[in-house]
Amino acid sequence: PDEGMRSMLLELLERRYDAASTVFCTQYAKKDWHQRLGSGVHADAIMDRIVHNTIWADTGNHNMREHAAVNQ
Repeated sequence: PDEGMRSMLLELLERRYDAASTVFCTQYAKKDWHQRLGSGVHADAIMDRIVHNTIWADTGNHNMREHAAVNQ
């Protein structure tokens, strides 16, 4: 995401933190999130709000795109 998107995401997370739930769905590994968010101050702040008070729901390694391609 560009700088504007990172700022918007940080603002959204800040407003929702300890007030409402936020669900992230991604195909990227957690270890890559910081880098994908630009690795800067915004990335640090966003990751702080995502990682703390989190429930992780791992859906496994099944790739539905591959499954759908084989069954077509």
